[in-house]
Amino acid sequence: MPTETKEETLTLEEILAGLKEMHQLILWNDDVNTFDHVIFCMMKYLDYSESQAEKIAWKVHNEGKCAVLEGSFTEMEIYRKILQQEGLTVTVE
Repeated sequence: MPTETKEETLTLEEILAGLKEMHQLILWNDDVNTFDHVIFCMMKYLDYSESQAEKIAWKVHNEGKCAVLEGSFTEMEIYRKILQQEGLTVTVE
């Protein structure tokens, strides 16, 4: 009698729970990007106001990193790729 291989299947509830799990997009300090470029990117892609974007730029400069967006892993990955194409250093946590 052949041994059965058990496929791992996820229930709809497990899939939806994974989508609901919150991840953060982290912007890291680097020696490459100017304040103006970071502010521009925060306003253009993440819809921050100029004053909010300036606060983010200063926080990254002073603390080394800042969470700039929160959502599903898939959503954060999309924004990570966009911001990386702009030359920013970003990760998803």
